[in-house]
Amino acid sequence: MNNLHEGNSIYIFYRNPHTQNVATIEEATIVQDPHSGELALALYNTFYPITEDLAYYTSLEEAETVYNDYFGDTF
Repeated sequence: MNNLHEGNSIYIFYRNPHTQNVATIEEATIVQDPHSGELALALYNTFYPITEDLAYYTSLEEAETVYNDYFGDTF
């Protein structure tokens, strides 16, 4: 977590809130949350807190490899 800085792009797995069995790789940006002042993940005009539970990847290739290992070779 210490290597995340404002402006960084990261890749995360994002589950569709309407169809829970669908997950995609999404690019998110590290920003300062205007409400808390803390660093946060910005995705789809929403700020998400950065916690120790956050699994993120610094490259799309890395995210695709882990995605395929976890979900099967479907990406």
